[in-house]
Order: sequence, then structure tokens, then C-alpha cells
Amino acid sequence: MKEFLEGFLDRLETKTEPNDGEYLSDDGLLYCEKCHTPVQCRKMFLGKMRTLPCICKCKQEEMRREKEEAEAREQMIQIQRMKSTGIQERHLLDWRFDTAQETDTIRWAKKYVAEWRKVKAENLGLLLWGDVGTGKSFVAACIANALLEQMVPVLMTNFSKILNQMGAMYTEERYQYIASLNHYSLLIIDDLGIERSTEYAKEQVYAVIDERYKANLPLIITTNLTINEIRNPENVADARIYSRVLEMCTPVHVGGADRRQAVSRDKQELVKSVLFSGKGGGNER
Repeated sequence: MKEFLEGFLDRLETKTEPNDGEYLSDDGLLYCEKCHTPVQCRKMFLGKMRTLPCICKCKQEEMRREKEEAEAREQMIQIQRMKSTGIQERHLLDWRFDTAQETDTIRWAKKYVAEWRKVKAENLGLLLWGDVGTGKSFVAACIANALLEQMVPVLMTNFSKILNQMGAMYTEERYQYIASLNHYSLLIIDDLGIERSTEYAKEQVYAVIDERYKANLPLIITTNLTINEIRNPENVADARIYSRVLEMCTPVHVGGADRRQAVSRDKQELVKSVLFSGKGGGNER
């Protein structure tokens, strides 16, 4: 073993002839011409002083940068992979805080993300309710994207999709599927109330919410239902669902003008400027 190690060290010892970018210093060691730090060092091994290769400072810095860049690329790939499974509708990927107008709603949504550790530890869910087009789904998607970019597992979906996926499953498969939703640290259910209102559908909706409740994990729900409709449901099945939702999620009213109408007006103006501007306007044939 000793002979093997000595042979290895003998082969590892470097010569004193400089390569390109190196020079021989007064101490008899080779140095880097760029950072002027040694690329050789003397170490005592097996009773013999040996001249061995080492890494100069600029090479160490280069290796550090390459490692950080590789880690950043890997993290980006992982985030994109998480987004592809966590946000299944592609247009939601563009709904982010950096594209949002700064409003009170956006400010508290940013705080929800900033305080995520406490939010998760305390199981702080939200029920975002309000009229159609006020931006409930937009706010929820901003939260989802921001957390995913921090590599927090998030799933944003709706009960119509969940019910469609469960449609061909046997009972045990449904249980496993519902339980699998708890792999996500945050579950966002968009548009509660638009799913099929059959007895089976309501049973599954309750099962998903109740499983989340038992797992003590946060849930965000958006709905066009009024808070009065949620607090005073028309039937027992809805009462069961909404009672559990209110137990888990703090109601937050998202008000304001219809965001979809504003987007539509902006697009109309863009069409006019692109297609009907210039000489002749829209009367040309």
C-alpha cells in the first residue's frame, strides 16, 4: 500500500517548467500570471517534501462561478418542471407579481408569499371571493408563480379538472389521487361553484377539501359566490363543503372593476392602432 501511494505521489509531483500563463517565482514554485497566486505547493508526505499541483485564486473563482451557474441552471430546470405540473393552464404562467398593478390586493398577496413559512406553519388558507373579472384568479396565480419560483410545491387547478381526472378511477384509486394532492405544500382551487352539482361531484369536492383539512395544509380557493351564499347555502351538501372551507380559509373580498373588460378594451385599442391606423383608416377596401 505504501509503495502504491509513493508511486502515485511521484506521478503527481509537478515540474518547475512553466506552462502558458505561468511563471517561476523566486521561491521555486510556479505562479499564475493573471492572479499571481501559486499553482504549486510544497507538502510533506511520507517523510518527503513534495511539490504538488494546487489551484490558483482566479481558477478557484472560475470554478466557483461555473458551479453557481450550473446550480442556477439546474434550479431553473427544476422550477420549470414544477411549474409544468403545478400550473397546468399556460396563460396562468404569465400572471406574476412583476406584471401586476400595485394595489392593496397585490400588496397583501405579496405579504402572503413573503411570510410563507409562517403561513404554512399556521395553516393560513384564503377564500378569495368577489364578482366575475375582479382578479381573484390573477392574484392566486401570482401567489402560485412566486412560490414555485422559490421551489415551493404548488398546484393550481379547479374542481372540474379534478372531477374529470377522477372520472374513470375506482374507489381506491380515487382515495390515492386525493391523498396525492397533499404532496403540494399549497393547493389552489380556482372557481369553486362552477363544477357539476351532482351528488357524486359534491361528495368528491368535500373529500378533497376534507383531506387537505386533515393534513393541516394551507388551501386557497377562489369563487364568484358571494360571502352570503357561502355562509347561507341552499342545501345540506353545500353546507358541508362551505362550512369546511370557512373553517380552513379566511374570506378576503377581491373587489374593483372587471379586469377582463379592461383587458378587452386594451386589446381593442391595440387592434385599432395596428390595423386601422394611417391614411385611409378603416374605410379602405
